[in-house]
Amino acid sequence: MNRQYLGKKRLVVISDYQAGWSGPPSPLAIEELRAQWASGARGSPPFTVEQPIHDLVVEGSYIERLPLACLKMGIVDSVEVWTHWRGDRPPPEDLTTNPFLVRRSFAMNGPEAPFASNDMLAHILTFGAPDILCVWGLGVSEDILVACKSSYKIYNSIDAPTWRVPRSISQHFDLVLTGALWQSQEVNRRHPEMKTAVLPIGPEFASQSMFYPLDGPRRYDVIYVAAAQTYKRHDILFDALAKLPHGMRALCVCGYGELGNMLRTQVQALGIDVDFVGPPGVPYAEVNSLMNQAKIGVVCGINDGAPAILTEYMLAGLPVLANSALVCGLQYITPRTGETVAADHFHHAISSMLENLSNYSPRQVVLDNWTWPHSVRKLCEIMDSRAGQK
Repeated sequence: MNRQYLGKKRLVVISDYQAGWSGPPSPLAIEELRAQWASGARGSPPFTVEQPIHDLVVEGSYIERLPLACLKMGIVDSVEVWTHWRGDRPPPEDLTTNPFLVRRSFAMNGPEAPFASNDMLAHILTFGAPDILCVWGLGVSEDILVACKSSYKIYNSIDAPTWRVPRSISQHFDLVLTGALWQSQEVNRRHPEMKTAVLPIGPEFASQSMFYPLDGPRRYDVIYVAAAQTYKRHDILFDALAKLPHGMRALCVCGYGELGNMLRTQVQALGIDVDFVGPPGVPYAEVNSLMNQAKIGVVCGINDGAPAILTEYMLAGLPVLANSALVCGLQYITPRTGETVAADHFHHAISSMLENLSNYSPRQVVLDNWTWPHSVRKLCEIMDSRAGQK
């Protein structure tokens, strides 16, 4: 694959994802790491992949879709996703998942968040800061943000807490993407002049080519696609099903999480008809196929960031029932896309929605408002002239 070394505009996303072994790291000194990066011993410098842009399809995880959308729209010439490696020797850069997006892992100095990494800092000092730096979740140490002083810096917590970084870190950002108005207000209570936008990266950068209606039987009344973790509140769905007439069928799809066996035990104890897929998860195409076997999708959680699944259900043609106590993301539930009710009324809402499916047109609403072309244009409008100056 042809690579062109960079003098072009670059966007980097730093995710808080960590992988690798969990032994104690022994970080090398910055100068030694810089020498390794400069020699090529530690990996390739930033590069663009010489592929026709018309071949780029904006698909993948919610971490990947924003940078790919920016590349597709010509805002930047190169995009990378950086993650953290627990150990001294991360794997080489990866282009196998998507040839337009470079994935890099950097050795962490230790497990404490915000994450420090001499390895990442050395890469930035060797090759320069990206033009746009996106930091998600638990964040990075201040020395990395200082090294990226010239970058336009964007933060999103990904989760229900508005901030998952301390003030010493948050002060460096130019823009904070939030999941609800109350989060934007919290940002401005900490930093009154900071620019904010209710533009959560999961539901807002939806891809219509990933999720779409399919012909076929709808074997399930309800589907819940959510991690097998406590905060997803599967118990609300299970309690609702126990109050509904026998014969109501549900499907739970769990990509990850430690509660898979416990959820299955709860279902058996309640005597309700629920099938499970995962954990572990299945490919996106299979998730789309599974959603197309159901009539409505549910989001049961409360203390959750705006889940990407909200608009993914809708793109597959499913109206969504959401917990009215969900703290981020209720703006996607409209009379045409679904309903919001309190947890103890879920059974009534499920029954009512199943009787009135023709009242909803969720896919069209998403296509009109929240697919990635709409959202990347919003992002461009929000980023002021300082982005180009930096």
